[in-house]
Amino acid sequence: MKLGITLVVIIIVCSGIFTLLLAGKSDEGYRKAAKRNTTNLTLIYAVAISLSLIAVGVYIRWFA
Repeated sequence: MKLGITLVVIIIVCSGIFTLLLAGKSDEGYRKAAKRNTTNLTLIYAVAISLSLIAVGVYIRWFA
C-alpha cells in the first residue's frame, strides 16, 4: 500500500514539473489555430441548432 501511494505521489510531482516546463514554450501559430477552431465550432453549432429547430417544426406540423 505504501509503495502504491509513493508511486502516485511521484507521478503527480513529475506531472506537475513537466507541465510547468512545457507551459513555458509558446506556439506561434496557436492564435490563428484557435481562431479557426472557434469559427468552425460556431458554424457547426449554428448548423446543428438550425437543423434541430427545423426538425422540431416538422415534428409539430405533421406528427403532433
